[in-house]
Amino acid sequence: MGSLTRAERNIKWLERNIRVPDGRDAGKALRLRLWQKEGLRKIYDNPHGTRLAILSLGKKNGKSTLAAALLLLHLVGPEYRPNSQLPSTAQSKEQAAILFNLAAKMVRLNPKMDAAQGGAVIVRDTVKELYCPELGTLYRALSAEVRTTHGISPVFAVHDELGQVKGPVSELYAAVENSMGAHDDPMSIIISTQAPTDADLLSVLIDDAQTGVDSHVVVIVYTAPLDADAYSDETLKMANPAAGDYLNLRELRKQANDAKRMPAQEAIFRNFVLNQRVEVTAPFVSRSAWAACSAPPKPLSGYPVYGGLDLSAINDLTAFLAGAKIDGVWSIEPYFWMPGDAIADRARADRVPYDVWHRENQLLAAPGKSVDYEFVAGFLWDFCQANDVRQIGFDRWNFKHLKPWLLKAGFTEERIAEIFVEFGQGFASMSPALRTLEGEILNARIAHGDHPVLKMCMGNAVVTSDPAGNRKLVKARARGRIDGAVALANLMGVAPAGEVPQAVHDYSITFI
Repeated sequence: MGSLTRAERNIKWLERNIRVPDGRDAGKALRLRLWQKEGLRKIYDNPHGTRLAILSLGKKNGKSTLAAALLLLHLVGPEYRPNSQLPSTAQSKEQAAILFNLAAKMVRLNPKMDAAQGGAVIVRDTVKELYCPELGTLYRALSAEVRTTHGISPVFAVHDELGQVKGPVSELYAAVENSMGAHDDPMSIIISTQAPTDADLLSVLIDDAQTGVDSHVVVIVYTAPLDADAYSDETLKMANPAAGDYLNLRELRKQANDAKRMPAQEAIFRNFVLNQRVEVTAPFVSRSAWAACSAPPKPLSGYPVYGGLDLSAINDLTAFLAGAKIDGVWSIEPYFWMPGDAIADRARADRVPYDVWHRENQLLAAPGKSVDYEFVAGFLWDFCQANDVRQIGFDRWNFKHLKPWLLKAGFTEERIAEIFVEFGQGFASMSPALRTLEGEILNARIAHGDHPVLKMCMGNAVVTSDPAGNRKLVKARARGRIDGAVALANLMGVAPAGEVPQAVHDYSITFI
């Protein structure tokens, strides 16, 4: 052992004591790859000593697994300091739990570590802690969502996915880093994909580290140049050192092909897979893909109908989209309203031909200076009377103001509860709906008749992504109004998965 460098000693300990917590090699001894060993040598054999190490690479390259292993290295391995604290930080409780769960699995896979099997480490699942009574070392998973940094004095810290921090400041990061001054030679490690912009905290730290002004900072970034062929195997491997190993190269190629076909996927692909600084917002659908779905819709009468409603502010654009799947294709009927007294002014302000669309009956005028909810409720009542409406997805925002008018229009409480479905606008609800909608567009299973207002909304629609790749539409970053795109996503969100029941009669208005 005496002839080994610090990094070699640590590598040897990791490969002897850590078991892979999940994936195809779950339960097997950890086998560090050459690129991982090179990184550990830069960190632990730095002749100047390492205060901060930054490792940035694409998603699914085992960042969290390596981070969890390093936490155990400092908790009970040769890097331990008696009675020391070792936090990990993340921006959300869910992200914090990922790293803790991996470390806990590693402990439980090794009887010498797991206290439940006679080992040294107690796993405290409810509070996300690992504790070694013999050494007095304590690991805690912290998140920016919960203020739990009071009284900590860590000697080692892992900052997981710091690229999620928007802007140059993170209170959690600063609190942990500032609390490490009481120790000799403390160390922090950042393991993350890149942040979207140069102004974000991780980008600021990387750019400063790459100047070489501080020899105590080690920076290792696997990324693809912005001008490289984004879809070649060579480029994929630049940002993904595990490609072709435990990271499936075929899956990376599939993601590359999807990004090439759909603009909405490209920014996500570049940021998460190529590890480039790219805003994870993009047009949801390309013009060519939308144009390929411009066939005239068939009449909805006699078919199960699903709808999406996007209620506007009282003087803005309101959208209701109805659709039925007929012969495997969604026929879409769009309805849009603006206050009749405001159409001309809105056309000038937005530089959009609302007035022309109104004359062509593509944009309906609500009477007066606002789109009154009484007007919308009356329309929905008439529409539901004429069609077999199964469900209508809506953003719960402002629905409490619409519901009284629905009751006045003729809907019962029971019918409202049956038809109108609250559809969340966050990542959890919106991402599956967008995935469904995207698939239908790509496969030309939508017929929208090239409706101009809907076309405008789809052209303006942009998506943003969370660290897990889930997506949602964002009005704040759109180039214009996207109400129709939101309504269409709401429709897809409440439509049943798989095949939609088809009419079994001769298109009469009598439902069975």
